[in-house]
Amino acid sequence: MKHIVGVADMKISDRRGDILITYALGSCLGIAIYDPEACVGGLLHVMLPLSTIDPEKATRNPFMFVDTGVPKLFIECYKAGAKKERLQVKVAGGASSKTEGEDLFQIGRRNFIILRKLLWRNGVLLSSYDVGGTLSRTMSLEIGTGRVTVKADGITRVL
Repeated sequence: MKHIVGVADMKISDRRGDILITYALGSCLGIAIYDPEACVGGLLHVMLPLSTIDPEKATRNPFMFVDTGVPKLFIECYKAGAKKERLQVKVAGGASSKTEGEDLFQIGRRNFIILRKLLWRNGVLLSSYDVGGTLSRTMSLEIGTGRVTVKADGITRVL
């Protein structure tokens, strides 16, 4: 069954037939984690790097921010049986809204930087990623296989 992950949303599954999918990853990041042994995975769609810009919003919806959403993603996958040492972490999105010189806030770039710092501090390696550029992406995670695909500009690639 296909489960749509909205903006500032997260889904976890341990059902082999499930596909988690998120659309419109511009400057947002799609973060997929998967444990092949437990057959548990999750997909998170975050908008902004740091919750410090609006702690009240982060409390209401931690999936809006990298620094609050990513820990929730990992915790929920652990509860479902995933183990840190077996996790594959794949990321897509982080696009620039304009050309590099015109992208004043660089949200996409900052999202990816904060994510990498967070993973590094917690001893988690990034398996693969498709970030940057100016194209919006669609990302999906197949729970039965752990296969992550990213579609941008009509081209689908496996991460």
